[in-house]
Amino acid sequence: MTVSKLPEDYGSLLLEVKKRIRAARYRALRAVNKELVGLYRDIGRMIVERQAGDTRGKSIVQQLVGDLQEDFPGIGGFSASNLWRMKSFFEAYAGSEKLAQLAREIGRGRSLVILQRCSDLLERQVHLIEKRYEVSGV
Repeated sequence: MTVSKLPEDYGSLLLEVKKRIRAARYRALRAVNKELVGLYRDIGRMIVERQAGDTRGKSIVQQLVGDLQEDFPGIGGFSASNLWRMKSFFEAYAGSEKLAQLAREIGRGRSLVILQRCSDLLERQVHLIEKRYEVSGV
């Protein structure tokens, strides 16, 4: 293969292409993360609804863990402790769709840290807004 002489501005072209690839990958990861947070919140909601009035809450979660791990081998995130976190996540933001949306935007990890460290709803809101601005770069 013969390499022809490249134009002088090839270096800037390459840098711009790399920059766009990185930006697109970052946006894609954020979109996936946002969807997963929504999924985890929905799973938490389903657990809460299923457990309403049912005294077998722990057995439902344990059964879900076994069935999900069997049906989705190699996919993490569906341990008993994570399912309980999903439930807690839903309960924490059930009364405020606005806060739930902010939590989806900043991602599950950051949202869980805020959930664990802040017991007051107003304090959570402040931290969620701060993290949203950090993540979005605004």
